[in-house]
Amino acid sequence: MHYHVGMATLPIVVVDAFTAEPFKGNPAAVCLLADPAQPRTDAWMQSLAAEMNLSETAFLIPRQNGDGFNLRWFTPTREVDLCGHATLASAQFLWEAGILDAGETARFHTRSGLLTATRKEDWIELDFPAGLPHEVETPSALQVALGENTFLHVAQNRMDLLVEIASEADVRALQPNMERLASIDVRGVIVTAQSATEYDFVSRCFYPRVGVPEDPVTGSAHTALAPYWAQKLGKKKLFAYQASARGGELHLQLEGDRVKISGQAVTVWRGTLDAKV
Repeated sequence: MHYHVGMATLPIVVVDAFTAEPFKGNPAAVCLLADPAQPRTDAWMQSLAAEMNLSETAFLIPRQNGDGFNLRWFTPTREVDLCGHATLASAQFLWEAGILDAGETARFHTRSGLLTATRKEDWIELDFPAGLPHEVETPSALQVALGENTFLHVAQNRMDLLVEIASEADVRALQPNMERLASIDVRGVIVTAQSATEYDFVSRCFYPRVGVPEDPVTGSAHTALAPYWAQKLGKKKLFAYQASARGGELHLQLEGDRVKISGQAVTVWRGTLDAKV
C-alpha cells in the first residue's frame, strides 16, 4: 500500500512492535503528516493520541531538507521524550508503504536526538542512546507500590526508576499499586530480574504518571536495562523478554554510549483519517 504526499486524507496504521505475531508485543499507531499546507497543532496530535488510546501514537513529518523525518510520540495524556516501540512501528510503516526502500536506513529527528532504524532480515535494529541508571535512595512510596518484594537494587536514569527484585517469578507475579507508583517523580518504574529461562533478564514497565499503567513492551526502558544488565552480567549482547500479558522479545547490544535494540514488527491494520478531521 503506497501513500502520497499531499493526499486529502491522512494515513494511519497500527503496528504491533517487538513481536512477529499479531496481537502480541506493543501496539503503536503511526500517522504520516506529509502535507505542509495542513500543519497540525500539538493539541490536535494529543487529541488523536487520546482517541487512539494506545500507549503511544507516533507522528511522522518529512523534513524539508530531505534528511529523514521529524518524529514525535504522544501517550493518551502527554508527549514523551523517547519511545522505542513506536519508533520501530514508524520504520516498519515507512518500508511497507514504499516511502523508504527496503535497504534504506530510517532517520528520525526527535527530542532525544537523531535515532535510526535499519532492516536486518526479519528484524529491525534501532540505534538509541544508552542511559545507565545510577543508584538512588529508595522512594518511600516504592515499597508500598510493589508489595513485599525485596529490592536488590534501586537506580534511576534521566527518565525512569529501575528496581531489581529477586526472581523472574516475582516480576511476573507483580500487582503494583498504580496510585502509589504515579506519586513517584519519574516517567515510570521498571521492575526487572535475571531470567531463569533462555533470556538474560525479564522486566515489566509501569507508567501511570503519563497515562500508561503497564506498557506491554518498552524499547526506551531497555536504554537503561541494557547497560545495567551488561555491567551486572559482564556481557554486551543480551536477549530480553518483557513479561507483560502481551509479551515481547528484544535483542540488545551495548556499543559505548549507544544501545542497539532489535525487534520484529507486524502491521495489524491500515486506514485513513477523514479529510475533515
